[in-house]
Amino acid sequence: MLITFQSTASPDVVMLKNLAQYLLGLIGKRLGTRGVIQHDELPRAIAQLETAIQKDGVEQATLDALHHSPQVPSDPDRGGLSHRAWPLLDMMREADKQDANIIWGL
Repeated sequence: MLITFQSTASPDVVMLKNLAQYLLGLIGKRLGTRGVIQHDELPRAIAQLETAIQKDGVEQATLDALHHSPQVPSDPDRGGLSHRAWPLLDMMREADKQDANIIWGL
């Protein structure tokens, strides 16, 4: 199932339900039939998502260092949390700049 995030500040962001649920959980929201991230919640939500992305990057770098094999080159396009979260994070930043809300489920 696809979830569409909408804001007057940016184009729609569409993602799979399980990813949307995971990202919303990182910022303390639940994926319901309908929902909103209000503009006054955005600074905290952005900081929480950026922290989760940074933590994921450190964990992935540690795992890469532990399991590095000289015969297998590291894949820079493996799609970590930063790649998967970027569209929603970008929407959140734009909505914050424009004091707009983000909604889903309409």
